[in-house]
Amino acid sequence: MLYLWIKALHIIFMVTWFAGLFYLPRLYVYHAMPENKPSFELYKVMERRLFVMMTIGMLLTALFGIIMIVLGHGVLFKSGWFHAKLLFVAGLLGYHYACYRLMLSFRNDANTRTHKWYRYFNEAPSLLLIVIVILAVVKPF
Repeated sequence: MLYLWIKALHIIFMVTWFAGLFYLPRLYVYHAMPENKPSFELYKVMERRLFVMMTIGMLLTALFGIIMIVLGHGVLFKSGWFHAKLLFVAGLLGYHYACYRLMLSFRNDANTRTHKWYRYFNEAPSLLLIVIVILAVVKPF
C-alpha cells in the first residue's frame, strides 16, 4: 500500500512539473514579442516564480521516483522500457535546464530568439510526456 501512495505522489508532482514546463515557454513566447515590451518586467517576475514552482515539482517527482525504485528493490532496472523512460526523463531534465538558461537571458535583457522559435520550443515537453507515459503504462519492451 505504501508503494501506491508513493506512486500517487510521484504522479501528482509530475503533473505540477509539467504544468510549469508547458506554461513557462508560453510566457517566453509573449516575452519575446516586441509589442509586449511594457510588460517585460512583469514577465520576468512571473517566469522566476513559475520556474521555482516547477523546480520543486521536478525535485519531488524525482524523490518519489527514487523511493519507488528503492521500495521495488531495483526490479525496474531489469526492464527495457524503464531504461528508455529514464533516457527521455534525462531529456526532460535537459529541457528544464534550457528553460532556466532562457529565463536568465530574458532576465538580463539578452534574448536573441523570436517568439516563433519559442512556439516550437514549447512543443518539446508535450512530445516527451507522450513517450514517457506510453513507456510507463504500456511497457512495450
